[in-house]
Amino acid sequence: MLFEEERKRSIVQFVEQQTRASVQELSQQLGVSESTVRRDLKELEEARLLKRTHGGAVSLQSVNFEAAFPDKEDRFQEEKLRIARKAVELIQEGDAILLDGGTTTLQIAKMLKGFSNLKVITNSIMALNELKDFRNIEVSITGGMLRPDTMAFVGPMTERSLEMVRVDKAFLGTNGLDLHDGISTPNMLEAATKRKMIAVAKQAILLADHSKIGQVSFCKVADLQEIDHFILDSDTPDSFIRGLEALDVDFTIV
Repeated sequence: MLFEEERKRSIVQFVEQQTRASVQELSQQLGVSESTVRRDLKELEEARLLKRTHGGAVSLQSVNFEAAFPDKEDRFQEEKLRIARKAVELIQEGDAILLDGGTTTLQIAKMLKGFSNLKVITNSIMALNELKDFRNIEVSITGGMLRPDTMAFVGPMTERSLEMVRVDKAFLGTNGLDLHDGISTPNMLEAATKRKMIAVAKQAILLADHSKIGQVSFCKVADLQEIDHFILDSDTPDSFIRGLEALDVDFTIV
C-alpha cells in the first residue's frame, strides 16, 4: 500500500505519461478505491498538478485538450455564479450584448430575465435555450459550424454574422489566462471567433475563475491589454493580480 504522497506522485506521473486517465484506471493501477482517487484528483487539481475531467484527469501539458461542456459546467460553480452576478451588474437597459459560448457566460444568460429592453447575440446553443422564452429580450444566434464539445458555433459563417453587428459589451470566457501568453483556447476556429467578438464590441469583458490562471492553450486569442475589463474570483493568485496592475488593465475580484 502506497503512502498518500507516494500515491499522489504516482497519479501525476501516470497522467503525464498517458496524457489522460480515468478514475477506474487509476483505482486499478494503485489498488485503492475510486473515492480515494477522486479525493486525490481534487487535491492535485487544487495544487495545479493536473486537470480533472468528468471521469478522470488529464495532464496540464495536453494543451489541445478541451473538456466537454458538461464537464466544465460542473467545475467551480460557486465562483462562476459570483463572476456572472458581477457581470450582470455591468449590463444596462437598452444594451446590446454578446455572450460567448462558455459555462460562465451561460450563467449570465440565466440571470437576464429581469431586463425589459435588451438585445443579446450569442453563438451558444445553451445560452439560446435559456433566453428563448424571455419575451423582453431580442435574441439572435450567429449560426456557423457547431462544436459539440462547447455547444457553440464557430468558423467563417459565425465570423461573417458577427461582422454585421456592433455591441456595447461582449462577455467572453477562456481556457487559458496568462500574464505573458495572454488569452488562449485549444481550438483555432474558437480563437478566431473570440477575436471577432472582441473586435465588434465597445467593451470586451473577460470572465475567468482561478483555474484558468497561468494556463496556456494551443491558440492565442488576444493579449491581456486588448480586454477592457476582467472579472475574476477571490482565489486568483496575488502574483497575477500584481501583474494585471503592472499592465494597467481594469479588473474586478469577486
